[in-house]
Amino acid sequence: MIADEWLGTHEIETAEAMERLGHGIGERLVAGDLIVLTGPLGAGKTTFTRGLAEGLGVRGPIQSPTFVIARTHPSLTGGAPLVHADAYRVGDAMELDDLDIDVDASVVVMEWGRGKVEGLRETWWDIEIERPTGGRGADTMCGDLSRSAEELDADAPRVVTITRAP
Repeated sequence: MIADEWLGTHEIETAEAMERLGHGIGERLVAGDLIVLTGPLGAGKTTFTRGLAEGLGVRGPIQSPTFVIARTHPSLTGGAPLVHADAYRVGDAMELDDLDIDVDASVVVMEWGRGKVEGLRETWWDIEIERPTGGRGADTMCGDLSRSAEELDADAPRVVTITRAP
């Protein structure tokens, strides 16, 4: 469970600080916790999840689940496994249910899960990560075409907002 002190808005200056935030939250999560993680490409969703996984004590490496839809990381400490999933290509809650994720026995981080997780749990944690945007290119699912991946990963302040939902 995410402690009340984590709720609200946080300015995160570096990737290391994003991992520390995830780590601190991961230390407190238990089986049945669901986190919906939202943010544009390069915002730091996987970086946050990497820290969360370390705090949970699960086996890595933590990589974006975009192409596999869901990855399960077993616990190294006897705790709950982490299911790191990406709902972007999942059409609705019914398709998400077809993935057969054991939400009760796992900690689940669901990227792009807004509007799709309502059938999984009655309540969950909603974490939104905002990164600076701009430039002259189009911001698409593949990222801002005017910026390189290196620029997207560069340290720039992120705003992280953590709330309970619904």
